[in-house]
Amino acid sequence: MKKSICVLFFFILLFVMAGCRNIAAKGGQESISGQSEVQTEQSIDYNKESSETETQEPSESVSGLEKETNMEQKTLVVYFSATGTTEPLAEYAAEILDADIYEIVPEVPYTKADLAYYTNGRADQEQNDPSARPPIVDSVENMEEYDTIILGYPIWHGQAPRIISTFLERYDFSGKTIIPFCTSHSSGIGSSTDNLHGLFSDSVNWLEGKRFEAGTTKETMETWLENVIVK
Repeated sequence: MKKSICVLFFFILLFVMAGCRNIAAKGGQESISGQSEVQTEQSIDYNKESSETETQEPSESVSGLEKETNMEQKTLVVYFSATGTTEPLAEYAAEILDADIYEIVPEVPYTKADLAYYTNGRADQEQNDPSARPPIVDSVENMEEYDTIILGYPIWHGQAPRIISTFLERYDFSGKTIIPFCTSHSSGIGSSTDNLHGLFSDSVNWLEGKRFEAGTTKETMETWLENVIVK
């Protein structure tokens, strides 16, 4: 009888111990599971935060030359191009400086015969008359908004076409900076800038100009503008 009771008590003890182990194991699993969930949530939050940081829009970069003109100054590129030689250089300048552009368009377009040298044609007659002022089609309505004018023109008989004087005499450039450039086959910018500069008072900041050949590259224009504007 005692032996039977001992055996029964032994099995009851085994049963109780097994139950305790199951409860402890379950608790441990719940603890591990809970920690995993916390770690997962933290990982998700971290990844979300990291992703948001990485996908932020980068700030726009501005080239060194644009920093000199953009925000601080407003630039207008003005050009006259009867044969199309000066036009691409003016367009390069406008692109490089992120500037507005204005073409001087004569009321009466120049024909090939008008431009023929030493034929006493229209261009010859105008260049021989310092008072000639060929009329222009339209005008720059908001000239007061611009601080810097890039002025491009061809060389005719060693001078700027008289239509350039027509343009310059239309506006008040007081306090503005004018930077001229010309295109020619051989003649330099020479006295053309001196004569144009003479149309203004000392209140206009007239910078030294430069001559370019037909087919000048955008890179060449950019180098010149960097030197003349950043100085």
